[in-house]
Amino acid sequence: MANIIFLGLVSFFTDLSTEMVYPLIPLYLTSAFGATPAIVGIIEGIAESLTSLLKVFSGYLSDKFQNKKLIAFTGYATSLFYKLALLLAGSWTGILGARVIDRFGKGIRTAPCDVLVSESADKNSMGKSFGLHKALDMAGAAIGILITYFLLRGSDGNFDYAKIFMISAIPAVLGLCMFFFIKEKKEPRQPREREPSALPFQAASRKW
Repeated sequence: MANIIFLGLVSFFTDLSTEMVYPLIPLYLTSAFGATPAIVGIIEGIAESLTSLLKVFSGYLSDKFQNKKLIAFTGYATSLFYKLALLLAGSWTGILGARVIDRFGKGIRTAPCDVLVSESADKNSMGKSFGLHKALDMAGAAIGILITYFLLRGSDGNFDYAKIFMISAIPAVLGLCMFFFIKEKKEPRQPREREPSALPFQAASRKW
């Protein structure tokens, strides 16, 4: 159970960090770089598409190299580099690069993290383990948005984006520190046979 809690804390701190920044990106693009709504949409489209594509490859790499912890750590570490890229960005293309870094990390960490959770849970507590992990993940996202709300509320309309980006890097570092307490099972995983279908494929297709 300790592994599940630490994996949940990784997601908690990382999502807290990410959600402190994510709602500000459209505002930052339009106010700082004069980006149009179309550019904002293109940036998010490219970033989210990359996430979906990389989830397939991260799962394959996790199975092939049996080093799920390292792959997950690499994916979560990009959350910190994302904040640094935002601070260094001098145009909307720089923000695009930062968003690609962030979504690249999201794409490669999801599958190995899920495997680490499943390997850390026994057969009778799988649902509870994933539920706890997801609850901490969502709690971090909610708190991150709340923190940004209070930071902006006291700014009198003069948003110091760089300050928020720097503050958001702190929970990202805390999330990475949790990996020191996570233990990975190194035993090779044996593929399981698929359960037989209730109806053969041909028989099922004839019913349609």
